[in-house]
Amino acid sequence: MIKILIVDDEKPICDLIDMNLTGARYQCTSVQDGAEAVRIIEAERFDLILLDVMLPGVNGYDIMDYIRPLKIPVIFITARYEVKDRVKGLKLGADDYLVKPFDVVELVARVEAVLRRYHKAENLLSAGDVVVDVEARQVTRAGKPVVLTNKEFDLLLLFIRNKNVALFRETLYENVWEGEYIGDSRTVDLHVQRLRRKLGWKDCLVTVYKVGYRLEVPQ
Repeated sequence: MIKILIVDDEKPICDLIDMNLTGARYQCTSVQDGAEAVRIIEAERFDLILLDVMLPGVNGYDIMDYIRPLKIPVIFITARYEVKDRVKGLKLGADDYLVKPFDVVELVARVEAVLRRYHKAENLLSAGDVVVDVEARQVTRAGKPVVLTNKEFDLLLLFIRNKNVALFRETLYENVWEGEYIGDSRTVDLHVQRLRRKLGWKDCLVTVYKVGYRLEVPQ
């Protein structure tokens, strides 16, 4: 299993990231102190590090000096939004830069993009008896092939990568259809209905009142 280290001095943010990445089948460890982060980086192997800049002990920019020789991909997650801060982080060797506050869906997508770049992404995802081969864009249910349209497949990926997370219709539309959501939910609702029928997810792909949908999968 892919191991991710979360380094942020705010425990609620660590817990939020941990919950969402664990739901996406990653193994997470979190620390809130820069010096502790350096210790654990030297002691354990990680596939990706999510790193805050402002940390007690040692700041995130300095921690990059320890990470760079190990060739571990890094995504900076910080409240510093100015261009000069992003440029500094990227020049130090970070692979991406995400500004707080962030959407957890975007976070998961960026994590997967960086892992794919390093050929560390998991190609097989699953929820119950549904298995998704991401590279081949193939889906099986109880071992039998399921034919999905491109949009249905992309929608499925979004749900399966964000298990047990309520996703707004706006989030679903803008990530799958890559356009601005203007309040018409019929397109999203129709595709969700098709997924329910094709995957037998009538009970687990639930409607969240005034929000959107959530794929409920036992942890």
